[in-house]
Amino acid sequence: MKVPFAVKCALVFVALFVAFALFGQWLSPHEFRATSLTARLKPPGTEGYLLGTDARGRDLLVRLAVGAQITLIVAVVGTVIGAVLGSLLGLLAAARRGWVENVIVAAVDVQASLPIIVVALFVLAMFDNSFTLFLLLIGLTGWEVYARLMRGAVLSAKEHGYVTAVRALGASPARIYLRHILPNVASIALVQFTVNLPLTILLETALSFLGLGVQAPLTSLGQVMSEGRDRLLTAWWLTLFPGAIIFVLALSVSLIGDWLRDRLDPTLKSRSS
Repeated sequence: MKVPFAVKCALVFVALFVAFALFGQWLSPHEFRATSLTARLKPPGTEGYLLGTDARGRDLLVRLAVGAQITLIVAVVGTVIGAVLGSLLGLLAAARRGWVENVIVAAVDVQASLPIIVVALFVLAMFDNSFTLFLLLIGLTGWEVYARLMRGAVLSAKEHGYVTAVRALGASPARIYLRHILPNVASIALVQFTVNLPLTILLETALSFLGLGVQAPLTSLGQVMSEGRDRLLTAWWLTLFPGAIIFVLALSVSLIGDWLRDRLDPTLKSRSS
């Protein structure tokens, strides 16, 4: 299997990002909450502060490592919640049909018509912004795409010969859907997961940048970048470093997702053949 050079670079960066999120705190002797009035706004390269400090004298390297952890957790867990919920609802809609399918399809249409960033701003502004609520809100973003894709894939798979053969052998509906249909359409959800993951990263960044995402004492890359928006000229490193990490991370995941889609999407394979 030949992997394009751009995808190899993307895979390397994602691996480095995960390693930085897990072990980056040990690259500096400073604790990410520790402040120092004598070390405020130190530029990158200052002795003891490789990437400089923020307005409270906190080491930016450690804060980026902790922020990468939170961003990774929110992106992966949030995307998994949406993938599992949407896939199950799509499978249920295709299996039950009738009023169950109509309700799920209507919910998909409503979700797709709502501007998610506006809904997120409203919910987070109206209710107590806890990390759990924020994570659930991120998880409920994009589930309708999985539901629509899985419903179409399951309806198409039901007409295949292997389903007819298993049904003729007396298999129960649950066994047919869970043991035979679901494994054959799971690649569609996997491909969509890689497509939604960078969108989740950017959504978390946008909400945290606006002050409605991850709250102190936790931190994320979007929050770190937000803290430097008033000092773009005097302390450029506060926004440049987290912004660059977010940009390259989202680009890398998108490249990997496009490559996986070309490899796993059966519709693209059939068109190419």
